[in-house]
Amino acid sequence: MKSLAPILLLVLTVPVGAEEVDRAQLALFGKLPAEWPNPQNALTPEKITLGRMLYFEPRLSLSQEISCNSCHGLETFGVDNKAFSDGHAGHKTGRNSPTVYNAAGHLAQFWDGRAADVEAQAKGPILAGGEMAMPSPEHVLKVLNSIPGYKPLFAAAFPGEADPINYDNVAKAIGAFERKLSTPSRFDDYIDGKDDALTADEKRGLSKFLSTGCTACHNGPTLGGMLYQKFGLVKPWPFLNDEGRSKISGNEAEKGFFKVPSLRNIAETGPYFHDGSVNSLELAVAMMAEYQLGRTLPTEDVADIATFLKALTGRVDKAYIAAPALPENGPDTPAPKHD
Repeated sequence: MKSLAPILLLVLTVPVGAEEVDRAQLALFGKLPAEWPNPQNALTPEKITLGRMLYFEPRLSLSQEISCNSCHGLETFGVDNKAFSDGHAGHKTGRNSPTVYNAAGHLAQFWDGRAADVEAQAKGPILAGGEMAMPSPEHVLKVLNSIPGYKPLFAAAFPGEADPINYDNVAKAIGAFERKLSTPSRFDDYIDGKDDALTADEKRGLSKFLSTGCTACHNGPTLGGMLYQKFGLVKPWPFLNDEGRSKISGNEAEKGFFKVPSLRNIAETGPYFHDGSVNSLELAVAMMAEYQLGRTLPTEDVADIATFLKALTGRVDKAYIAAPALPENGPDTPAPKHD
């Protein structure tokens, strides 16, 4: 009679509740690219260097205290982990600040999609009264022209231009920097065929993520960011008082629609949703299942899906996001204003 020991060993090494992932379904995602090129904005080292500096530049705000990095902190996965960010003179932003990581891969920018790309998005907060509060593009250029160190940097980033310090180029430089803010994770290694890149628990969570129907909205390399969806698709969302996409499109049928957020780095980018109303990843998963899919998930399934989502926390290039030294003020640099 053959020994049962090898069979028992095999059984005991298979995790309880483990589920096989159908690798064919991974085609719903695809590996995260290292960058998202823009044919109208070539990614040159000089432009990226300037864009990094402008991203960290607080003098692009009226108080000279707020930069892009203030609300989209690169050391904290592209967010500030606040429900609403702090803008000029203590003003709070009207919506939660989404992560800038991998955002260049989305179909549009902002929760309502009002900016076509990261270059267009970069122009908005600088001039928004409740955010960086610069009074006009002309004032932005006055500040930049008053800082001697920026002149050669703009000239190198935009060679051949008679007047390279212009507002379009500010946005192009910031956008070029953001287009390489990619955070590949162990999930990409798994997609690439490395089966042990995910743990058994994470694979079980992925299997439930797939079978629950989450991929109806959260698909593509960024696992979201590629369509607009109604908040409370199946069951009305409680206390929804934001018109969302319809305010931009003028289409009443899009009332309450928002851009589906990416799930990349989701475990690190709370609080969640456009209103920052939920702090717990597990609660966010349960609510999405209930209000978007009409499903009440068992606590175990919620926990498993959240376990998978944590595997989407990516690798950040620390050298790429390191805060640069900024040029000193010139004698004519305007003084900051705080009101």
